[in-house]
Amino acid sequence: MNKNGLVFNVEDRPKFAQVLVFALQQLLAIMAATIAVPAIIGNGMSASAALFGAGVGTLVYLLFTKFKSPVFLGSSFAFLGSMSAAFAGGVSASAGFLGLIIGATMAGLVYVVIAVIVKFAGVKWVNKLMPAVVIGPTVAIIGLSLAGNAVKDMVGGSAGFVVFDPDLGSYLMNGNGLACLCCGLVTLAVTMICSVYGKKFVKMIPFVIGIAAGYVVASVFTLAGIPIIDFSKFNSMQWYPDFTFVEAFFKGGYDFGAGNIGSYIGTIAVAYVPVAFVVFAEHIADHKNLSSIIGRDLLEKPGLHRTLLGDGIGSITGALFGGCPNTTYGESVGCVAISGNASVVTILATSIMAIVVSFIGPFSTFLATIPSCVMGGVCIALYGFIAVSGLKMIQKVDLGDNCNLFVVSVILIAGVGSLCMSFGKIKLTQVACALILGILTNLLCAKARKSHDVENGKNCETCTEEKSEELCAACKDDKAE
Repeated sequence: MNKNGLVFNVEDRPKFAQVLVFALQQLLAIMAATIAVPAIIGNGMSASAALFGAGVGTLVYLLFTKFKSPVFLGSSFAFLGSMSAAFAGGVSASAGFLGLIIGATMAGLVYVVIAVIVKFAGVKWVNKLMPAVVIGPTVAIIGLSLAGNAVKDMVGGSAGFVVFDPDLGSYLMNGNGLACLCCGLVTLAVTMICSVYGKKFVKMIPFVIGIAAGYVVASVFTLAGIPIIDFSKFNSMQWYPDFTFVEAFFKGGYDFGAGNIGSYIGTIAVAYVPVAFVVFAEHIADHKNLSSIIGRDLLEKPGLHRTLLGDGIGSITGALFGGCPNTTYGESVGCVAISGNASVVTILATSIMAIVVSFIGPFSTFLATIPSCVMGGVCIALYGFIAVSGLKMIQKVDLGDNCNLFVVSVILIAGVGSLCMSFGKIKLTQVACALILGILTNLLCAKARKSHDVENGKNCETCTEEKSEELCAACKDDKAE
């Protein structure tokens, strides 16, 4: 185990049998969210195709990042509104699928343009615009913003076993909901026990064992008459993916509703392009978080321009097959943190496994039958680790300085308070709003912070940058001595 608490570093290669189990764990961690997006959008979208697209998109990402960044790309929830816009206005199915591809291509090209700018301008402007005091609480909000989903899933909310009471601010469970809660708690408990008390290999696959234990308990409840697992899915399982490009280019029958193709493409552009800029901010936060976990700055090596290209082109590729633009997954980052396995070979194996599984009807259907309450138990740990990772980033930030205190406070309260903004079809998520407010607050307080640092004899942030020619008064004194 290295100084960052990793059992396997990025370049390490576990044994083949171990890699298969580690890959299965990563697949289980990202599975629910990846196939949830096409299920939410509907309109004939294929969950197995989304899984295939995520696998191919991750392969593209790994190639662009020179196999230096161990994270899986899955279906992005940020584009849900954009994807719905592709089918709005009475357009035909073929036109809608064509819109998915066009929109994802536009969003991916935004990443490509930003990557080119970063290539020539460097990443120092990113570090100055979004230092640890901004990125840390933003990463924490990414985890905290998902907390409600994890709790809802664990108590059976996704299965309709509970009702949210706005007066109490909590979920009211019936008997089925209590059974779901039991499954989720068993999953969480077994995951924690394996991670904390497990020996060697067991310690590295807590999610696999935890999910298996939760699935067994859920099966017992189902056989006893409480329908937690929907085994009927095996009756209508899909044996092969329905790829987006097939629906778009080979089915014909384009009907763009009340408008023509020009107005339709304009609608798609408005729906997708602004969201790409929002996801760009989350891209940086995810990679900053992953960097802190593996102990190396991914924005420097392989470089932000490479991670952006991988994410952008990976999104285009993923949408071509599955219709869903891809993005780096916090669940994958959390899995790396908890298991201590940052081996990029595991991510490579996961992407290949996702592609293969999408063609194996019984296995992909089995994964789809894992109940939400079981995944909710796992996600409490995953999302919690994301939140804690963000808080760890601000351990060295001087919160005695009101400037830093205001930045962190604004981000946390805006994020936890679920501040969101909508402009037509464009929606700024709570993470995006919190980050934007944090950046503005940081810029507003920057001058006062420098004065505070000089007064207290601390080096300014500029001086921490390598090869910087700008020095504050305190640093000049240090240099003179």
